Amino acid sequence: MNSIQSARTVVAVLSAHSVTDVVVAPGSRSAPLAYALAEAAERGEIRLHVRVDERVAGFTALGLALGSERPVAVVTTSGTAVGELLPAVMEANHAGVPLVVLSADRPAELRGTGANQTTRQAGLFGEHVRAAVDIPAGSDPETVLAAALAQAQGNSGPAGPVQVNLGFRDPLVPSDDGGARVPAAGSRQPFPEPVAEGTTTTASPASAKPSRTVVIAGHGAGEIAAVFAQHLRLPLLAEPSSNARFGSSAIGAYRLLLDRFAPRIERVVVFGRPTLSRPVAALLARTDIERALYAPESQAWFEEGRRSEQLIDTLGGLLAFAGTGPDGWLEEWREAGARAEAALQLHLAQEPGLTGLHVADAVWENTTGNLVLGSSNPIRDVDLMASGDWHPLEVYANRGLAGIDGTISTASGIALAAGIPTRLLLGDLTFLHDAGGLLLGLGEQEPDLQIVVLNDSGGGIFGLLEHGEPATLERYGPAVERLFGTPHAADLAALAAGYGVPHRMVATVHELDAVLEAPVRGRSVVEVRTDRNGLRNLHAQVRSAVLAAMER
Repeated sequence: MNSIQSARTVVAVLSAHSVTDVVVAPGSRSAPLAYALAEAAERGEIRLHVRVDERVAGFTALGLALGSERPVAVVTTSGTAVGELLPAVMEANHAGVPLVVLSADRPAELRGTGANQTTRQAGLFGEHVRAAVDIPAGSDPETVLAAALAQAQGNSGPAGPVQVNLGFRDPLVPSDDGGARVPAAGSRQPFPEPVAEGTTTTASPASAKPSRTVVIAGHGAGEIAAVFAQHLRLPLLAEPSSNARFGSSAIGAYRLLLDRFAPRIERVVVFGRPTLSRPVAALLARTDIERALYAPESQAWFEEGRRSEQLIDTLGGLLAFAGTGPDGWLEEWREAGARAEAALQLHLAQEPGLTGLHVADAVWENTTGNLVLGSSNPIRDVDLMASGDWHPLEVYANRGLAGIDGTISTASGIALAAGIPTRLLLGDLTFLHDAGGLLLGLGEQEPDLQIVVLNDSGGGIFGLLEHGEPATLERYGPAVERLFGTPHAADLAALAAGYGVPHRMVATVHELDAVLEAPVRGRSVVEVRTDRNGLRNLHAQVRSAVLAAMER
């Protein structure tokens, strides 16, 4: 089997296993795959996306997989190009995303000889992939590739990334052989249905024992967490990317309330993966209260035996564990949450300029499509400000490893996946880290993506951590600013213009609301400049205002 035949077989297998989107980074050794994919795209079997930067390509594929809930492939040439995919593969591993790496390689006889652009790239991603297979040049890839795709889709464990390393010999360009191979017999195999959750009804609110339980909804928890909490009249502490922050049990600004309520909490029920809040982490670390994690199927984000919570795999078992909220328990939380939100809004109304909290509030309230949240401060600002009275269509974030890399590319993939207008909120360093994600080749599909950049000229989150404490600054102030603050004077407007993306600067809440209320069409950058020097003081004042409201 020559390289072109092998590549056409690869594309036929992808199509047969419901892979509808493939992201390609250009290269010579991967040329057989590129030609075979172009043929499939012309037949309408594959939607093709081209990105110059392999890291951008990897995160674009990650976003496409998140948005479509299907496996998505990314194609690279040999050498360092494969290594550029590691950050996206690591995120996909910990987030359980079916990312399929198709890495082109030189034939085996050239490995270790010093041949150009040749290294030991098979198995490069180590434990971060569900499977890593090396398909020698000239062999039929169909069976091995099909097995790898099944593992990516979670047929024998958690879904996640796989690497299929494909050796290709010359010639790398198709001859005039009459066109592409027709996909294997039959239509595409359907994407496997998700494993059904346990639905036993061994307990009900009427029979369960009352308990001062709280429900924590971490990343990816889903609406089941909101329904569960509301059903049992329990307070719901939901992170933004849980997609559960709605309903009568959702408590706003919950992390500022935990100190007040923590001594009285008897049990904790966890859905999804909590990652944002130190108060929540402290609550989950307590051994004097009972804690349960709902795990109806194997999870990608933790290893067996490494979580201290009791693992419960059925809703019936979880109902029996949680109990119902005693009289007044939920109401007390709701009243405290309402006071906290009112205190927050009152304090922000008195701030002379825009802050990250203003921006988070406006973005959440004005987003009707999908919302993507960058790591660092933006997602934490939304966690503090987001009301349970409104929810965007879907909320996404790269919380597998919570990195700032690839965020623009991930959001672009999410927007392209279903054609849903998407808004991205991120900080300036996160924006600069993936500025290459703004590059679209001529003729490439443009996503409907509005990028809101909170620009405080550096790494604002470090000022809220130990590095921003007065004692640390007194001793290491200049070093902290240089090493953690990482100040810069990058011109984001000029950068956006260089990529052909419209840019707008906003300076007031009124301007911001006006921009956010308009429909998201095409790509644009909205920049909000703030001052991080007062960030630690702002959060201290907000906390004091909320605590004072609790005492009234």
